[in-house]
Amino acid sequence: MKKLLIYNLLFLITANLSAQDIVVEAEYPRTVRAGEQFAIQWRINARGGDFTAPSFAGFIRLMGPQTSYSSSTQIINGRVTHETSESYLFYLQAVDEGIFVLPPASVTIKNKTYHSDSVRIVVTGGSAPPAAGQPGTAGQQGAAGQQQRTSPSSPPEGEISLDLSVNRREVYMGEPVSVTVKLYTRVDISGYNEIKYPSFTGFLKTDLETPPLSSLRQENINGTIYGTGVLQQFLLYPQITGEITIDPVQITVLVRQRSGRSDPFFGDFFSTYTTVPRAVASTPVKITVRPLPGIKPEDFSGIAGKISIKAGINRDTINVNDALNYKITISGTGNLRLAGIPALKLPPDIEVYDPKVTEDLRNTVNGTSGQKIFEYLLIPRHHGDYVIPAVSYSYFNVSTGKYEHLRTPEFRFHARKGSAQGSEIAVFGGVAKEDVRYLGKDIRFIRTNPGKLSKPGRQILSQNYFYLAYVITLFLFLVILFLRREHIRRNADIAAVKNRRAGKVAAKRLKAASDCMKKGETDRFYEEILKAIWGYLSDKLSIPVSDLTRNSAMDALQKRGIDDEKIKNLADILDKCEYARYAPASSGTAVPEIYNDASGFIRSVENEI
Repeated sequence: MKKLLIYNLLFLITANLSAQDIVVEAEYPRTVRAGEQFAIQWRINARGGDFTAPSFAGFIRLMGPQTSYSSSTQIINGRVTHETSESYLFYLQAVDEGIFVLPPASVTIKNKTYHSDSVRIVVTGGSAPPAAGQPGTAGQQGAAGQQQRTSPSSPPEGEISLDLSVNRREVYMGEPVSVTVKLYTRVDISGYNEIKYPSFTGFLKTDLETPPLSSLRQENINGTIYGTGVLQQFLLYPQITGEITIDPVQITVLVRQRSGRSDPFFGDFFSTYTTVPRAVASTPVKITVRPLPGIKPEDFSGIAGKISIKAGINRDTINVNDALNYKITISGTGNLRLAGIPALKLPPDIEVYDPKVTEDLRNTVNGTSGQKIFEYLLIPRHHGDYVIPAVSYSYFNVSTGKYEHLRTPEFRFHARKGSAQGSEIAVFGGVAKEDVRYLGKDIRFIRTNPGKLSKPGRQILSQNYFYLAYVITLFLFLVILFLRREHIRRNADIAAVKNRRAGKVAAKRLKAASDCMKKGETDRFYEEILKAIWGYLSDKLSIPVSDLTRNSAMDALQKRGIDDEKIKNLADILDKCEYARYAPASSGTAVPEIYNDASGFIRSVENEI
């Protein structure tokens, strides 16, 4: 009786499910403010489908999807209702004002696709309302005290906010921009899981050394106490002109929320807390990058900032083919890492190598400062007095908005004659640029002695055997090709192959029977004789073993022209072997006689067929 009730209940539930229509519903706010974070959820009254979310164009996707599942069954007056629900939750942030329409979401269940309605959200201007959350005291998580205090680019909104602030919104190309990512909170947080920084497209990014966030400091902003901490600082150098948008920074913070009610006697002493993740994102920041004004000088270094230049040589008198060190030092502030190599205009008798570049730079929120050194290796190839012309170097001064020109002084040095051997040889380049070794000894003169000359013999192309070798090779190739094709053709017919190899296979089995005869293994001897005969008949007569019988074998032998005496001999051999296998005690047949009769029969048939 219980089993019958269970079957009826399952039948009713299944019938109710089969009759249920699948519906995809979207739950979302109709109106939000620019910068506000909100949730959108799609609910499906079924489970096990493949859900596809729409494109969130016009919004920033902070988190999701977060899936949940619920199921309930009710029996009222014998009527069974079963409800199943699966939901997909996303957290978004509005960016710009306007009316945004998201396309429908879809779910595929049992190869059938269902769609929701489109989502229409109106984004208005103004500040966003405070985000819902559990109030509490400010937590202790943040930057060290020595970090620079930065004011938010806009007042913090809600209980938790993330601010991406820049020190300037309008710069020249190559002028540094300092970026600070700062967290503001009015609730108790225990840490954060993940920070997703933007790609900073259009900028050359350098990470500034930022102490790890270990505790928050309290800060009064517009009369409200916030726990603040700097997460990371960057130094950006714009590489393109125009308006560049820095995408939002996204972070997932862990908010501590109290679970349960407070004890009326002990208060919050025995209260328990849970950690709830919450996604937060900053607002986008736009930077206007202006091109450098006017016409760039020919000796423009690419630096935007404030620099100075100095130069010097390590000595003023050297020997011919010795190396002279010429050093140019660029120091100051700006994008020194992108400084171009100064151009030298030297006499042709001075060989110059690519400079060795050394950097000693420091990155701070105010920009990059330090020096960049270019060391040239100069080698005079003739004796005499030389002049290193002045080097011109220009940059763009961001404080004055003009190009400024720098110039090094001229330098003179004397190249005296070296040793007698070295002075006789003049080298005009051709030495490895990495290192200078064996100067004056790295040239080997061409041999002028003609040596012994002899008349060459007849060339091989004029010999007859050269062409004969081609003909023989072609003939051998054709012969091998014919034999190979014939071999493939013969082996393609499996029955014919077995027919040709029947004698060889039978000979191997007769040899195994002979070994058994020598060892005195009588039972195995008769078995090998029968295998040899039946296997030989199957291959020779092209009859499958499964269809081979004594009558079919004898009929096939008669059709092939085998005389009746040999067929009768075959029957006698089979009778003797079978009788000896199944009645060995009464068998008096001589083993060598059976072996000779079987081998003689196979040889005679092999000769006739």
